[in-house]
Amino acid sequence: MTKLDFDRASEFANAALSMLKRANLPAHPVYYELFYIYATGATPELNAQINELLTANGQIGDDEASELCERFLEVTNLDEKLRDLSEVMNSTISNVNASIDLAMATANSYSGSLLQASGDLEGSIDDQALQALSTRLLKETRRMQDMNRKLESQLANTKGDLAVLQSDLAKVRREAMIDPLTKIANRKGFDEQLALEMEKAGETRAPLCLLVMDIDRFKAFNDTYGHLTGDQVLRLVAQVVKANIRGRDMAARFGGEEFVAILPETELSGALTVAEHIRQAVQSKELLKRSTNEKLGRITLSLGVAQWRGAPESASALIERADKCLYAAKSGGRNRVVCETSATDAPIAS
Repeated sequence: MTKLDFDRASEFANAALSMLKRANLPAHPVYYELFYIYATGATPELNAQINELLTANGQIGDDEASELCERFLEVTNLDEKLRDLSEVMNSTISNVNASIDLAMATANSYSGSLLQASGDLEGSIDDQALQALSTRLLKETRRMQDMNRKLESQLANTKGDLAVLQSDLAKVRREAMIDPLTKIANRKGFDEQLALEMEKAGETRAPLCLLVMDIDRFKAFNDTYGHLTGDQVLRLVAQVVKANIRGRDMAARFGGEEFVAILPETELSGALTVAEHIRQAVQSKELLKRSTNEKLGRITLSLGVAQWRGAPESASALIERADKCLYAAKSGGRNRVVCETSATDAPIAS
Protein backbone atom coordinates (compact mmCIF):
# COMPACT_ATOMS: atom_id res chain seq x y z
CA MET A 1 0.00 0.00 0.00
CA THR A 2 1.41 3.38 -1.00
CA LYS A 3 1.40 6.37 1.34
CA LEU A 4 -1.34 7.95 -0.81
CA ASP A 5 -3.52 4.83 -0.47
CA PHE A 6 -2.85 4.73 3.26
CA ASP A 7 -3.79 8.42 3.66
CA ARG A 8 -7.01 7.96 1.69
CA ALA A 9 -7.98 4.88 3.70
CA SER A 10 -7.31 6.81 6.93
CA GLU A 11 -9.50 9.66 5.71
CA PHE A 12 -12.34 7.27 4.91
CA ALA A 13 -11.93 5.60 8.32
CA ASN A 14 -12.03 8.94 10.17
CA ALA A 15 -15.04 10.04 8.12
CA ALA A 16 -16.85 6.78 8.92
CA LEU A 17 -16.26 7.24 12.67
CA SER A 18 -17.44 10.86 12.47
CA MET A 19 -20.62 9.79 10.65
CA LEU A 20 -21.29 7.11 13.26
CA LYS A 21 -21.03 9.75 15.95
CA ARG A 22 -23.30 12.11 14.03
CA ALA A 23 -25.86 9.35 13.49
CA ASN A 24 -25.65 8.47 17.20
CA LEU A 25 -24.77 4.85 16.46
CA PRO A 26 -22.28 2.60 18.30
CA ALA A 27 -19.09 1.73 16.43
CA HIS A 28 -20.05 -1.90 15.79
CA PRO A 29 -17.96 -3.44 12.99
CA VAL A 30 -20.97 -3.84 10.69
CA TYR A 31 -22.06 -0.21 11.23
CA TYR A 32 -18.47 0.91 10.70
CA GLU A 33 -18.37 -1.01 7.40
CA LEU A 34 -21.64 0.61 6.34
CA PHE A 35 -20.37 4.14 6.98
CA TYR A 36 -16.94 3.38 5.52
CA ILE A 37 -18.75 2.55 2.25
CA TYR A 38 -20.72 5.77 2.72
CA ALA A 39 -17.48 7.73 3.11
CA THR A 40 -16.04 6.28 -0.10
CA GLY A 41 -19.17 7.19 -2.07
CA ALA A 42 -19.05 3.80 -3.79
CA THR A 43 -22.81 3.18 -3.40
CA PRO A 44 -24.84 6.31 -4.26
CA GLU A 45 -28.15 4.70 -3.21
CA LEU A 46 -26.76 4.01 0.28
CA ASN A 47 -25.56 7.62 0.58
CA ALA A 48 -28.95 8.94 -0.54
CA GLN A 49 -30.82 6.88 2.06
CA ILE A 50 -28.45 7.81 4.91
CA ASN A 51 -28.68 11.50 3.95
CA GLU A 52 -32.47 11.27 3.87
CA LEU A 53 -32.59 9.74 7.36
CA LEU A 54 -30.17 12.28 8.83
CA THR A 55 -32.05 15.18 7.24
CA ALA A 56 -35.38 13.96 8.57
CA ASN A 57 -34.35 12.87 12.08
CA GLY A 58 -30.84 14.13 12.75
CA GLN A 59 -29.81 10.58 13.66
CA ILE A 60 -30.35 6.94 12.64
CA GLY A 61 -32.08 4.40 14.86
CA ASP A 62 -30.85 0.85 15.40
CA ASP A 63 -33.74 -0.61 13.38
CA GLU A 64 -33.05 1.69 10.45
CA ALA A 65 -29.30 1.00 10.61
CA SER A 66 -29.99 -2.75 10.69
CA GLU A 67 -32.22 -2.45 7.63
CA LEU A 68 -29.50 -0.56 5.79
CA CYS A 69 -26.97 -3.26 6.71
CA GLU A 70 -29.30 -6.02 5.56
CA ARG A 71 -29.90 -4.29 2.26
CA PHE A 72 -26.38 -3.15 1.39
CA LEU A 73 -24.13 -5.66 3.18
CA GLU A 74 -26.08 -8.94 2.98
CA VAL A 75 -24.43 -10.33 -0.14
CA THR A 76 -20.96 -9.57 1.21
CA ASN A 77 -21.81 -11.25 4.50
CA LEU A 78 -23.06 -14.38 2.75
CA ASP A 79 -19.95 -14.55 0.61
CA GLU A 80 -17.77 -14.20 3.71
CA LYS A 81 -19.70 -16.92 5.53
CA LEU A 82 -19.36 -19.30 2.60
CA ARG A 83 -15.66 -18.54 2.30
CA ASP A 84 -15.09 -19.08 6.03
CA LEU A 85 -17.04 -22.34 6.00
CA SER A 86 -15.10 -23.51 2.97
CA GLU A 87 -11.78 -22.80 4.72
CA VAL A 88 -12.86 -24.67 7.85
CA MET A 89 -14.08 -27.63 5.81
CA ASN A 90 -10.87 -27.77 3.79
CA SER A 91 -8.82 -27.65 6.99
CA THR A 92 -10.92 -30.42 8.55
CA ILE A 93 -10.60 -32.62 5.48
CA SER A 94 -6.83 -32.01 5.36
CA ASN A 95 -6.48 -33.06 8.99
CA VAL A 96 -8.48 -36.22 8.40
CA ASN A 97 -6.43 -37.07 5.31
CA ALA A 98 -3.20 -36.56 7.28
CA SER A 99 -4.46 -38.87 10.06
CA ILE A 100 -5.50 -41.51 7.54
CA ASP A 101 -2.12 -41.31 5.77
CA LEU A 102 -0.32 -41.77 9.08
CA ALA A 103 -2.57 -44.69 10.03
CA MET A 104 -1.95 -46.35 6.66
CA ALA A 105 1.81 -45.90 7.04
CA THR A 106 1.64 -47.47 10.49
CA ALA A 107 -0.50 -50.34 9.18
CA ASN A 108 1.95 -50.97 6.35
CA SER A 109 4.83 -50.99 8.81
CA TYR A 110 2.95 -53.41 11.05
CA SER A 111 2.15 -55.63 8.08
CA GLY A 112 5.83 -55.65 7.14
CA SER A 113 6.76 -56.63 10.70
CA LEU A 114 4.28 -59.53 10.62
CA LEU A 115 5.66 -60.76 7.30
CA GLN A 116 9.20 -60.63 8.63
CA ALA A 117 8.15 -62.46 11.80
CA SER A 118 6.40 -65.09 9.70
CA GLY A 119 9.60 -65.66 7.73
CA ASP A 120 11.66 -65.93 10.90
CA LEU A 121 9.27 -68.47 12.40
CA GLU A 122 9.41 -70.67 9.34
CA GLY A 123 13.12 -71.27 9.94
CA SER A 124 14.86 -72.57 13.02
CA ILE A 125 14.81 -70.09 15.89
CA ASP A 126 16.17 -70.38 19.41
CA ASP A 127 14.43 -69.27 22.61
CA GLN A 128 16.31 -65.98 22.86
CA ALA A 129 15.48 -64.99 19.27
CA LEU A 130 11.85 -66.04 19.81
CA GLN A 131 11.62 -63.84 22.89
CA ALA A 132 13.12 -60.88 20.99
CA LEU A 133 10.66 -61.48 18.14
CA SER A 134 7.72 -61.59 20.57
CA THR A 135 8.86 -58.38 22.24
CA ARG A 136 9.16 -56.63 18.86
CA LEU A 137 5.73 -57.81 17.71
CA LEU A 138 4.14 -56.77 21.00
CA LYS A 139 5.70 -53.33 20.67
CA GLU A 140 4.46 -53.01 17.06
CA THR A 141 0.99 -54.22 18.06
CA ARG A 142 0.73 -51.63 20.83
CA ARG A 143 1.87 -48.91 18.46
CA MET A 144 -0.78 -50.01 15.99
CA GLN A 145 -3.44 -50.01 18.72
CA ASP A 146 -2.44 -46.51 19.83
CA MET A 147 -2.66 -45.27 16.25
CA ASN A 148 -6.09 -46.86 15.79
CA ARG A 149 -7.37 -45.18 18.96
CA LYS A 150 -6.03 -41.81 17.80
CA LEU A 151 -7.63 -42.26 14.39
CA GLU A 152 -10.97 -43.25 15.96
CA SER A 153 -10.84 -40.18 18.18
CA GLN A 154 -9.93 -37.97 15.22
CA LEU A 155 -12.76 -39.37 13.12
CA ALA A 156 -15.25 -38.96 15.97
CA ASN A 157 -14.25 -35.31 16.41
CA THR A 158 -14.37 -34.76 12.67
CA LYS A 159 -17.86 -36.26 12.50
CA GLY A 160 -19.01 -33.66 15.02
CA ASP A 161 -17.22 -30.87 13.18
CA LEU A 162 -18.76 -31.89 9.87
CA ALA A 163 -22.23 -32.00 11.45
CA VAL A 164 -21.77 -28.41 12.64
CA LEU A 165 -20.47 -27.38 9.21
CA GLN A 166 -23.43 -29.08 7.55
CA SER A 167 -25.81 -27.15 9.79
CA ASP A 168 -24.00 -23.87 9.08
CA LEU A 169 -24.04 -24.51 5.34
CA ALA A 170 -27.77 -25.24 5.46
CA LYS A 171 -28.31 -21.97 7.34
CA VAL A 172 -26.29 -19.98 4.80
CA ARG A 173 -28.18 -21.66 1.98
CA ARG A 174 -31.50 -20.66 3.57
CA GLU A 175 -30.24 -17.11 3.94
CA ALA A 176 -29.25 -17.12 0.26
CA MET A 177 -32.87 -17.94 -0.62
CA ILE A 178 -34.36 -15.04 1.37
CA ASP A 179 -34.81 -11.46 0.19
CA PRO A 180 -33.02 -9.40 2.88
CA LEU A 181 -35.48 -6.49 2.70
CA THR A 182 -38.86 -8.25 2.81
CA LYS A 183 -37.81 -11.50 4.57
CA ILE A 184 -39.71 -13.65 2.09
CA ALA A 185 -38.18 -15.86 -0.61
CA ASN A 186 -36.10 -14.22 -3.33
CA ARG A 187 -36.05 -15.07 -7.05
CA LYS A 188 -33.65 -17.99 -6.55
CA GLY A 189 -35.82 -19.46 -3.79
CA PHE A 190 -38.92 -19.01 -5.95
CA ASP A 191 -37.35 -20.71 -8.99
CA GLU A 192 -36.33 -23.76 -6.93
CA GLN A 193 -39.72 -24.06 -5.22
CA LEU A 194 -41.69 -23.66 -8.45
CA ALA A 195 -39.65 -26.43 -10.09
CA LEU A 196 -40.28 -28.67 -7.07
CA GLU A 197 -44.05 -27.97 -7.03
CA MET A 198 -44.35 -28.56 -10.78
CA GLU A 199 -42.65 -31.92 -10.34
CA LYS A 200 -45.06 -32.85 -7.53
CA ALA A 201 -48.09 -31.62 -9.47
CA GLY A 202 -46.96 -33.68 -12.48
CA GLU A 203 -46.76 -36.82 -10.36
CA THR A 204 -50.07 -36.34 -8.51
CA ARG A 205 -51.99 -34.50 -11.27
CA ALA A 206 -52.97 -31.90 -8.67
CA PRO A 207 -53.70 -28.34 -9.82
CA LEU A 208 -51.02 -25.67 -9.44
CA CYS A 209 -51.54 -21.92 -9.79
CA LEU A 210 -49.26 -18.91 -9.88
CA LEU A 211 -49.97 -15.32 -8.88
CA VAL A 212 -47.85 -12.46 -10.25
CA MET A 213 -48.32 -9.10 -8.51
CA ASP A 214 -47.05 -5.59 -9.12
CA ILE A 215 -47.43 -2.45 -6.98
CA ASP A 216 -49.23 0.19 -9.01
CA ARG A 217 -47.25 3.37 -9.77
CA PHE A 218 -44.51 2.37 -7.33
CA LYS A 219 -41.77 4.33 -9.12
CA ALA A 220 -43.73 7.57 -8.76
CA PHE A 221 -44.33 6.77 -5.07
CA ASN A 222 -40.61 6.11 -4.56
CA ASP A 223 -39.61 9.33 -6.30
CA THR A 224 -42.08 11.33 -4.20
CA TYR A 225 -41.46 9.92 -0.73
CA GLY A 226 -37.95 8.42 -0.97
CA HIS A 227 -36.46 4.95 -1.05
CA LEU A 228 -36.74 4.26 2.68
CA THR A 229 -40.49 4.85 2.60
CA GLY A 230 -40.62 2.76 -0.56
CA ASP A 231 -38.88 -0.03 1.33
CA GLN A 232 -41.58 0.16 4.00
CA VAL A 233 -44.18 -0.33 1.27
CA LEU A 234 -42.33 -3.37 -0.11
CA ARG A 235 -42.21 -4.93 3.36
CA LEU A 236 -45.90 -4.20 3.89
CA VAL A 237 -46.92 -5.88 0.63
CA ALA A 238 -44.74 -8.89 1.43
CA GLN A 239 -46.42 -9.23 4.84
CA VAL A 240 -49.90 -8.97 3.30
CA VAL A 241 -49.15 -11.60 0.65
CA LYS A 242 -47.65 -13.94 3.22
CA ALA A 243 -50.64 -13.46 5.57
CA ASN A 244 -53.11 -14.46 2.84
CA ILE A 245 -51.54 -17.75 1.79
CA ARG A 246 -51.53 -21.05 3.62
CA GLY A 247 -49.82 -24.42 3.95
CA ARG A 248 -47.37 -25.17 1.15
CA ASP A 249 -48.11 -21.88 -0.58
CA MET A 250 -45.03 -19.73 -1.07
CA ALA A 251 -44.65 -15.94 -1.37
CA ALA A 252 -41.57 -14.45 -3.01
CA ARG A 253 -40.18 -11.15 -4.19
CA PHE A 254 -39.69 -11.62 -7.91
CA GLY A 255 -37.73 -8.41 -8.35
CA GLY A 256 -38.18 -4.68 -7.74
CA GLU A 257 -41.83 -4.06 -6.83
CA GLU A 258 -43.05 -7.35 -8.32
CA PHE A 259 -44.12 -10.28 -6.13
CA VAL A 260 -45.25 -13.84 -6.85
CA ALA A 261 -47.08 -16.57 -4.98
CA ILE A 262 -47.06 -20.31 -5.72
CA LEU A 263 -50.34 -22.03 -4.86
CA PRO A 264 -50.03 -25.85 -4.96
CA GLU A 265 -53.20 -27.98 -4.99
CA THR A 266 -55.28 -24.91 -5.85
CA GLU A 267 -57.74 -24.60 -8.73
CA LEU A 268 -57.96 -21.40 -10.76
CA SER A 269 -61.14 -20.31 -8.97
CA GLY A 270 -59.46 -20.67 -5.59
CA ALA A 271 -56.37 -18.81 -6.82
CA LEU A 272 -58.59 -15.94 -7.99
CA THR A 273 -60.15 -15.76 -4.53
CA VAL A 274 -56.71 -15.63 -2.88
CA ALA A 275 -55.61 -12.92 -5.34
CA GLU A 276 -58.68 -10.82 -4.63
CA HIS A 277 -58.15 -11.11 -0.87
CA ILE A 278 -54.58 -9.90 -1.31
CA ARG A 279 -55.67 -7.01 -3.53
CA GLN A 280 -58.30 -5.86 -1.04
CA ALA A 281 -55.97 -6.25 1.95
CA VAL A 282 -53.26 -4.11 0.35
CA GLN A 283 -55.75 -1.42 -0.65
CA SER A 284 -57.14 -1.30 2.89
CA LYS A 285 -53.79 -0.31 4.44
CA GLU A 286 -53.29 3.40 5.04
CA LEU A 287 -49.62 4.31 4.81
CA LEU A 288 -47.70 6.46 7.27
CA LYS A 289 -44.19 7.78 6.81
CA ARG A 290 -42.37 6.33 9.81
CA SER A 291 -40.02 9.25 10.38
CA THR A 292 -42.71 11.98 10.38
CA ASN A 293 -46.05 10.11 10.80
CA GLU A 294 -47.16 11.85 7.61
CA LYS A 295 -50.18 10.19 5.96
CA LEU A 296 -49.25 8.96 2.50
CA GLY A 297 -52.59 7.57 1.37
CA ARG A 298 -53.00 4.04 0.04
CA ILE A 299 -51.36 1.83 -2.53
CA THR A 300 -52.90 -0.75 -4.84
CA LEU A 301 -51.86 -3.98 -6.52
CA SER A 302 -52.48 -5.40 -9.96
CA LEU A 303 -52.45 -9.20 -10.15
CA GLY A 304 -52.22 -11.83 -12.87
CA VAL A 305 -53.27 -15.45 -12.27
CA ALA A 306 -52.46 -18.56 -14.31
CA GLN A 307 -52.83 -22.30 -13.79
CA TRP A 308 -50.12 -24.71 -14.89
CA ARG A 309 -51.21 -26.78 -17.89
CA GLY A 310 -49.03 -29.73 -16.95
CA ALA A 311 -46.09 -31.21 -18.81
CA PRO A 312 -44.57 -30.25 -21.16
CA GLU A 313 -45.29 -26.62 -20.17
CA SER A 314 -42.15 -25.10 -18.61
CA ALA A 315 -41.86 -22.83 -15.59
CA SER A 316 -40.93 -19.89 -17.82
CA ALA A 317 -44.03 -20.47 -19.96
CA LEU A 318 -46.25 -20.48 -16.86
CA ILE A 319 -44.63 -17.30 -15.57
CA GLU A 320 -45.05 -15.67 -18.97
CA ARG A 321 -48.77 -16.47 -19.08
CA ALA A 322 -49.29 -15.09 -15.56
CA ASP A 323 -47.24 -12.02 -16.50
CA LYS A 324 -49.46 -11.39 -19.54
CA CYS A 325 -52.46 -11.47 -17.22
CA LEU A 326 -50.71 -8.95 -14.97
CA TYR A 327 -50.07 -6.72 -17.99
CA ALA A 328 -53.76 -6.96 -18.87
CA ALA A 329 -54.65 -5.89 -15.32
CA LYS A 330 -52.31 -2.89 -15.64
CA SER A 331 -53.67 -1.97 -19.05
CA GLY A 332 -57.25 -2.39 -17.86
CA GLY A 333 -56.96 0.28 -15.18
CA ARG A 334 -54.78 -1.28 -12.44
CA ASN A 335 -55.97 -2.40 -8.99
CA ARG A 336 -57.57 -5.56 -10.31
CA VAL A 337 -57.14 -9.32 -10.78
CA VAL A 338 -57.02 -10.84 -14.26
CA CYS A 339 -56.57 -14.42 -15.47
CA GLU A 340 -56.78 -16.08 -18.88
CA THR A 341 -60.54 -16.57 -18.55
CA SER A 342 -60.94 -12.95 -17.48
CA ALA A 343 -64.31 -12.15 -18.99
CA THR A 344 -65.88 -12.21 -15.51
CA ASP A 345 -62.96 -12.16 -13.12
CA ALA A 346 -61.53 -8.64 -13.18
CA PRO A 347 -63.03 -7.00 -10.07
CA ILE A 348 -62.24 -3.29 -9.76
CA ALA A 349 -62.03 -1.52 -6.41
CA SER A 350 -62.96 2.08 -5.92
